[in-house]
Amino acid sequence: MKVSASGYYDWVNRQPSRRAVDNERLLTRIKEIHEDSGGIIGAPRMHEDLKEEKETVSLNRVARLMALHGLQGWPRKKGRGRKTPSQRPDGIKNHLGRDFKALEPNTKWVTDITEVKTDEGKLYLCVVLDLFNHVVVGWSMHHRQDRKMVLRAVEMAVWQRPEATQAILHSDRGTQFTSGDYQRYLKNNDLLGSMSAVGHCADNAACEGFFGMLKRERVNHRKYRTRDEARADIFFYIERFHNPRMRRRVANQDRKFTNVLNRP
Repeated sequence: MKVSASGYYDWVNRQPSRRAVDNERLLTRIKEIHEDSGGIIGAPRMHEDLKEEKETVSLNRVARLMALHGLQGWPRKKGRGRKTPSQRPDGIKNHLGRDFKALEPNTKWVTDITEVKTDEGKLYLCVVLDLFNHVVVGWSMHHRQDRKMVLRAVEMAVWQRPEATQAILHSDRGTQFTSGDYQRYLKNNDLLGSMSAVGHCADNAACEGFFGMLKRERVNHRKYRTRDEARADIFFYIERFHNPRMRRRVANQDRKFTNVLNRP
C-alpha cells in the first residue's frame, strides 16, 4: 500500500484526537437515550434531548454518529404497531400482590412515572411512595423518561430512609425499571424488586392513585409555560402540601388509637 514502516507505526501509536474522544463520549450518551426511548427517537429528537443536557453539538453530527452505528428512529405514522412488552429480569416477580397496606414504614414502596404538559414540552415525574403513610420519599423530574431519572428518585428515597433494607420496591415493566443499572442498584442497596404483570395497571394502583390526586388537586388547575415552572409547582405540592398532610393523617390516627387504648 506504499506506506512506510515508520508511518505505519506512527499511525498505530497515535493517540485519539480530541474530536474522536468527544465523539465516543457523545455516542455513549446517544446509545443510552436511544435505548431508554425503546429505540423510537431519531436524530432531530435526539439533538433536542442533547441540547437540553447543555451539549453543544450540531444536528448533522448527531445524525452522522447515529447513522454510522445503525441507530434510527421510527417514522411517525399510524398503525406502526405496539412495542413488545419488557420481560421481567430473572428472579423478579410480583412480591406485592396488590397488597397496598403496610403496617410499618419503609417496608413497601411503589414507583412509577407520569407526564405533565407544558408549553415548552412534556415534563416527566418519577416518584417513590411509601405505602405505610403514602408519603413521597423520593422523586425526580426530567424532560425525558429515562433510567437516570428513575435512579435519581430511588437514590433520594434510599438517602432519606437508609433503614429501608429489604423493603419491597414495586414498579411496572417499563424499560427504565427492567434496565441493568436499575436492577443492580436495587441489589446493591438491599431492596427487593417487584414488578407488575403485563397489562395489569391495577398491580400498581397505589402509585397511579397518587398521580391522579396530584393532577386533580394541582396540575389540572394550572397552565405551565415552562418545565421549570412545572417543576417548582410540583415540588411545592409534594413537599409543602402532600407529604405534610399524609404525616398529619398518620399522627392523628395514632392519637385516636392511643386514646382508645387508654379509655377506662
